[in-house]
Amino acid sequence: MMKCVLLAAALLCAFSTAAPAACGPETLGVSRVLPVGTVGGGEVGLKTYPQTLALQPGEVVLTFDDGPSPGHTEKVLDALAAQCVKATFFMIGSNAAGAPALAARVAREGHTIGYHSMTHPTMRGMAFERARADIENGFQAVDKAVFGKAGERPRQPFFRFPGFADTPQLDAWLASLDVVIFGADQWASDWEPESPDTELKLILARLEKSKGGIVLLHDIQPRTVAMLPQFLQELKKRSFRIVQIVPGPGPLETQPAPPGWTSETNRIIDKQRTRQH
Repeated sequence: MMKCVLLAAALLCAFSTAAPAACGPETLGVSRVLPVGTVGGGEVGLKTYPQTLALQPGEVVLTFDDGPSPGHTEKVLDALAAQCVKATFFMIGSNAAGAPALAARVAREGHTIGYHSMTHPTMRGMAFERARADIENGFQAVDKAVFGKAGERPRQPFFRFPGFADTPQLDAWLASLDVVIFGADQWASDWEPESPDTELKLILARLEKSKGGIVLLHDIQPRTVAMLPQFLQELKKRSFRIVQIVPGPGPLETQPAPPGWTSETNRIIDKQRTRQH
């Protein structure tokens, strides 16, 4: 775990060294870096879990799933760099293995790395050993692509389940590795056949209503790539503030869901499984 903290510190040091010359007040930038404690694991993201990160109103954590995607992730990185913004990329192992230079670029530019399994299967209903093997293979593939080698444990302690479809047994196993499981507080629904303009209006409306949170985007989606520069500009205009998450010491600190909370993703997953049967 200390290696994770040191790695994150090194990346942030590199960023802070370059930032003064490149980032002016006209850019969105990063308002603060939030160390996320991972000892004992835990789960965050109100779409799935009854708690989320301890963010302040107006704070946004940007996360991207399913990459790296040649032809798309480069443009996402360029858009983020233009606004001096840092995000978290939850990578699929097979995609990282297929584009190791691009995967390594994500970390080299100071973004946070997370894992999203090896092959992106729906793990709820899958045999535990098979699901665990897919997650472990994803750890290995991403670490080899990003850091040049992999060990027995993941180098970064952040994971997101494909489709948010976790299980109690997998959650407990990840907790034993001191890995925090990420859901999301808001998503752009960019898996739907929407235009970039529709996606932009949708996610901005959701953020205005929720006053920020962990945002789910996909760097494999052309519509997200197209709308991202304007999205970042709008966040600046609307006084939202970007928070970069990094692995930190100690246990996970969270804030509870509001009264009346229910898991939206569990409701969707249960409905899909009912249809299949």
